[in-house]
Amino acid sequence: MSMETHLRNLAFRWSNWLMYSPVLLLASAALLAYFAIYYTSHHLTINTDTAELIAPESQFQQNRRTFEKAFGQDIHTLLLVIDSTSPELTKAAAQRLGRELRADTEHFSNVYRPDENAFFHRNGLLYIDTDKLQDFSVTLAQAQPFIGRISQDPSLNGFFSIFEDALNAKSQTGEVPIDLMSLIDKVSLSLHKTLNGETDLLSWQKLIAENNISEAQSDKAFIFVTPKFDFSRILPAEPAIDAIRSAVAKIQDPNLPTVKVWITGEVGLEHDEMAGMSEGTFTASIFSLVLVCIILLIAYRSWLLMLATLLTLTLGMIFCGLFASVAVKELNLISVAFAVSNIGLGVEYAIHFCLRYRDNLDLHGKNKLRAIHSAVLDTSPSLILCAGTTSIGLFAFVPTDYQGISELGLLAGSSLFICLFITLTVLPVLLKILPTPAIHPLKRGEHPGASKISLWLASFTLHYAKPITGTTAVLTIIAIYLVFQVKTDFNPINLRDPHTESVIAFKELLKARDTSPMTLTVLAHSEAEARAMQKKLGSLKTVDKTVSLFDFVPKDQESKLNIVDDMMMTLGPQSQSFPQLKMGTDPKPSILRMIAAIDANLPQKTDPAEIQSLQAFRHELQDVLLELNARFQPDRGVFIEKIQTSLLGTLPTVMNQLLAGFQAEQIEPSSIPPEVRERWLSKEGLYRIQLFPKEDLNDLHHLQEFITEVQAIAPDATDLPVMYWESMKAVLAAFQQAIIIALAAIALLLLFIRRSIVDTLLVMTPLVLAGLFTMASTVFTGTPINFANIIALPLLMGLGVDNGIHMVEKLHHSLSEDQNIYQSSTARGMFYGALTTISSFVGLAFSPHQGIASMGLVITIGIFWIMTSTFVLLPAISKLVLKPNLMAQQVEIA
Repeated sequence: MSMETHLRNLAFRWSNWLMYSPVLLLASAALLAYFAIYYTSHHLTINTDTAELIAPESQFQQNRRTFEKAFGQDIHTLLLVIDSTSPELTKAAAQRLGRELRADTEHFSNVYRPDENAFFHRNGLLYIDTDKLQDFSVTLAQAQPFIGRISQDPSLNGFFSIFEDALNAKSQTGEVPIDLMSLIDKVSLSLHKTLNGETDLLSWQKLIAENNISEAQSDKAFIFVTPKFDFSRILPAEPAIDAIRSAVAKIQDPNLPTVKVWITGEVGLEHDEMAGMSEGTFTASIFSLVLVCIILLIAYRSWLLMLATLLTLTLGMIFCGLFASVAVKELNLISVAFAVSNIGLGVEYAIHFCLRYRDNLDLHGKNKLRAIHSAVLDTSPSLILCAGTTSIGLFAFVPTDYQGISELGLLAGSSLFICLFITLTVLPVLLKILPTPAIHPLKRGEHPGASKISLWLASFTLHYAKPITGTTAVLTIIAIYLVFQVKTDFNPINLRDPHTESVIAFKELLKARDTSPMTLTVLAHSEAEARAMQKKLGSLKTVDKTVSLFDFVPKDQESKLNIVDDMMMTLGPQSQSFPQLKMGTDPKPSILRMIAAIDANLPQKTDPAEIQSLQAFRHELQDVLLELNARFQPDRGVFIEKIQTSLLGTLPTVMNQLLAGFQAEQIEPSSIPPEVRERWLSKEGLYRIQLFPKEDLNDLHHLQEFITEVQAIAPDATDLPVMYWESMKAVLAAFQQAIIIALAAIALLLLFIRRSIVDTLLVMTPLVLAGLFTMASTVFTGTPINFANIIALPLLMGLGVDNGIHMVEKLHHSLSEDQNIYQSSTARGMFYGALTTISSFVGLAFSPHQGIASMGLVITIGIFWIMTSTFVLLPAISKLVLKPNLMAQQVEIA
């Protein structure tokens, strides 16, 4: 007795048992579903941490864990990037924001600002290169007359009088800290913005230190915040992030330019990703559900059958969720896709059953029980075989090192049988209880499901079998060539929505070498080892610079301290402190003198750029006079204060910070603050060496070269570049291994069941061809293979095998041109099953999350090629392979 006969006998007994007490069975299923929902909601969680998804026991993951254990201060933190029009405003905003966040102990457990340490404020000048510090000393000496005069009269009157004297002097150096015309242009721009209702703040830090210590300054400030998570929420960091946004709004000064605070870092990226996935997936799910219902209505022509299918699918999802809560307990961003896989494959089982049931009603009149029994008997063997072969393809991913896809394989493979069991148990009972769908009597010779399109397709594929097969061979060769052109992109940042705040900030940090998070870290166990290692690593051609604890002890300190002493002597009395700005003075007389000086000097100028600068400056000054004449107190005083703040507001702060740097002292290793030391020397005695790359690591070649060269000296080097590179290699190796195992296992099972090499090869044909054409299509669409869309392969493999089995079975009985292989419920089930699966994913292609969008696109393309391979290519090839005289005598395995 064949296996198919055994399955049919079992299905016969099963269908009889189901019809015995359908109400009790449905009540039991509903009760079990209730307990399943309750258990799943309390035991199944989602982990958004992608670090442990790939090869968790591999060496590169162990190196990462060692690093995070030793230097875990910035793990699970939010990185706040503060940015504004001037470094002075940025620093002031960072100070205020840091104070606000420290006071909020409800939402934050730790707040760290790297640049707020008094140690660096006092000794910052010692960290500048000696040559640059010497250049700055010269600049400061040139600016000394300006500093001396403005400190005597820190107001608009004093400021414009310096401009007047510098303009009237034969030599335009010595009175202002930079080139006079350059300063005039900056002042004119600031005045123009202020007069036109904008807020502006002239940066004296940039003016005084321009071209000398600019590398040591930045318009950005950084705060590392450790939030308190609320894991009762889908977005556990949301309360903390909301608190940050409230604090940011609180520190904004309406009289100053807006300060932008970007929220990024590990937690920020995960928060935005989850929020985007939740919103985008919800919208796509609603769209997909509506589309699936429309397709089911077209397929069934019955609301009742559509309702029965949706109820069956819902029950299947509930019990699959229960299995997940028991088997893995925690879903990740990859394994959560098993739910979508269940919708695609689970609904196909229900469609096959309902279409066969509908055809049986058409053939047997209104004999509902007979139609249900026949549907169970006819569909059970092929559906069980499909579930078996598809599950093998999915289970092949279980032994891989890619934990995300391994768990996906386990859950999706097991869920196939759960969905099939629900389909063959609950669906027949539902159909028995529900009213019989309306049927239309068939005319003589008419077959259920027949249509003009199906008749034309049946004739076309078999009549033109040779041209179709030849064209397929040519396309296959082209596809094989294109497969080697497929690009990969396993940078997790590129999977996220590029328009989210965290991603924008992260990519902005990547642009600058000093702020790029794409650095490598090497750990050393002793001071001697760390020094020797840093020296070797610093000499590599791919390394731009290295940083370790030893770099916090500046080189050439004696020379630098002498230069600092010279600067202090140059400033004389002004080196003690700089006064605050004078308020309440009337700048009108000094502005009138300034305009007169410009009028006197303009006829002597020959340089067009200088003439244009002076004319623009004169125009802005006249506009200031107009505003002063048109305003009354106290509005006039407010306007003067606004002008003075925009031009001189940052000067006292910058000067006093500079003067604080004159208190620098000799730095010893023991004098480095503990909060700095602990970030470079762990409690266990591990020294951290950070390596910055010379090239852009978004280029895979540069990434590989950087990692390879560093690991040749330090094999245990870790950090983001290693995680990206090793993860990519592990994922590709896992999929190569799983696909080979899956194809071999499916082929052997088919060979064992069907006892035919020809049948086995034909069943595998849609799978192989669809895989090749899908990979080739990614080249045309410019879609690289990434962590998200690579999971399309298991699903496509399952659909390909299912359709191959169904179609080969039908082709054994319908290989002549006058027979319609597409009119059967099996063929229609394949077609509508593919449509519903596409409907489940096509909405994802429009998700703002780039990973989800690429997954939706690849799966949609893949299903198109599966259907083309199954409905067009396979029948044509079978016409040439399954000759009529061989139909009765298949190639048997001895």
